[in-house]
Amino acid sequence: MVRIPQLSGKESVLTARYTAFPGSRLRMNTTVPEPTRHRAWHALEWGMALAGIGLLLTYGAVRSWSYHQQRAGLEQFAAARAQESAATTVAPATLPSVAEPDRSLWSAQRIRAYDTSSAATMPIGVLRIPAVKLAVPIYEGTSDSTLNRGAGRIEGTAQLDEEGNVGIAAHRDGFFRALKDIDIGAELTLQTPRGDRHFQVTSLLITEPTDVAVIARGQTAALTLVTCYPFYFVGSAPQRFIVRAEPIAP
Repeated sequence: MVRIPQLSGKESVLTARYTAFPGSRLRMNTTVPEPTRHRAWHALEWGMALAGIGLLLTYGAVRSWSYHQQRAGLEQFAAARAQESAATTVAPATLPSVAEPDRSLWSAQRIRAYDTSSAATMPIGVLRIPAVKLAVPIYEGTSDSTLNRGAGRIEGTAQLDEEGNVGIAAHRDGFFRALKDIDIGAELTLQTPRGDRHFQVTSLLITEPTDVAVIARGQTAALTLVTCYPFYFVGSAPQRFIVRAEPIAP
C-alpha cells in the first residue's frame, strides 16, 4: 500500500486510493460525490409537487363550496317560486260548486254545444244573480269552447279579484239569455278563490259591437256583463247587450 499526501482545498473533491497488485502497476480508484446542482433540482421538484398538491386541494375546496352555494341558491329560488305560485294560482277546490244549469231558455243549438263539449281548464270563478236564477262558472278567455261551457273573462279587463272593470261574456242563447229579465238594482255575486265580491246593477245598455269603451279596464271597480242582442235574433246578432254593475259597500 502506497500512501499519498492528504489533499486539501479544491483538490479535496476527489478521494484517491491506490491498490497494488503483484506484477502490476498501481491502480487509482476515485469517488465523485453528486453535484450540488442535482440536489437543488430535486429540492425544486419536491417544492413544485407540494405546491401542485396544495393547488389541487384548494381548487377542490372552492368547487365544493361553489357547488353547495349553487345548490342552496336553487333550493331557495324553487321555494320562493312555489310560494309565489301558491299565492297567485287559482285553487279550483276552493270555489263553490255550480249545479247543472237550467237550460229551459236555451236554444237547441246551444244545448247540443254544451252537451258535446267539455271544459279544457278549471273555472276561475262563479257568477251568481239570484234575481234571474243564474249561476254560471267563469273561465279564462272567450273562445268558442269556453263559452260552450260557461262564461269567460274578457281579455284585457281586470282579473276577478282586482280593482278595475271586470268584463264577462257569455252566449245570448245560453247562460246569458237570463239577462233579458234583469233589472237595475239587481244584486250580483262574483265568487273567487279569495272571497266573494258583491255588485249591484246600475245601468243597462244596448251598444254596437265596435263600442269597446264599455269594457275598458279603468281604475274604478266595476263588473260588466256582455252578450249579443237581440236575445232571440235568428243568425248573427247585430248588437250587444251590456249590464253594468258597481260594488256594494260592505
